[in-house]
Amino acid sequence: MISSIFFHFPQLTTHQKEQFDALLPLYADWNQRINVISRTDMEHFYTRHVLHSLGIAKIQAFQSGAKILDVGTGGGFPGIPLAILFPEVGFTLVDSIGKKIKVVKEVAAALELNNVNAVHQRAEDVEGVFHFVVSRAVTQMDRFVPWVEQKISPNHIHERSNGILYLKGGDLTEELAPFPKAEIFNLLNYFEEPFFETKKVVYLPV
Repeated sequence: MISSIFFHFPQLTTHQKEQFDALLPLYADWNQRINVISRTDMEHFYTRHVLHSLGIAKIQAFQSGAKILDVGTGGGFPGIPLAILFPEVGFTLVDSIGKKIKVVKEVAAALELNNVNAVHQRAEDVEGVFHFVVSRAVTQMDRFVPWVEQKISPNHIHERSNGILYLKGGDLTEELAPFPKAEIFNLLNYFEEPFFETKKVVYLPV
């Protein structure tokens, strides 16, 4: 329910609330034409997609002027909800599937999200560098890191070092064994909904 977004992020402006409120009808409409979200998940849209995406913001608030790369954004997650929450931050959303990027562009345009750049590209081919790379369980970490490690800026503007903020689930012990610097944050510490029992944000400085 959208009320959970407003509860967990009480600082939202009226305009931001209107943008979050508009997400469900926008995605419901686009999902009928281009399937980017499963029908089952649409019934839990605000919890499983929007609030889940915003879990990254509970771990790292982005400074004004920061540049964020969302790799494998699919229909725009976590990038679109984060772009609403941080209007002074630049977001580049990339996906290798063109029809998904079409949905992202249309949603961003409808919401007048001028801080979103949606690109039909592979992560390795994106130009420029970014303070953080965000993603939602696109692949295993040992495959993901080589795609993006050259995209991390050496110039830090946050207290936390630049790196990867990755939404993952389940037992990550084996997957993260090669990455001793990785930190795991359990989203159940921030959101009480049962969906988040196994959901985590992995932070990996690069």
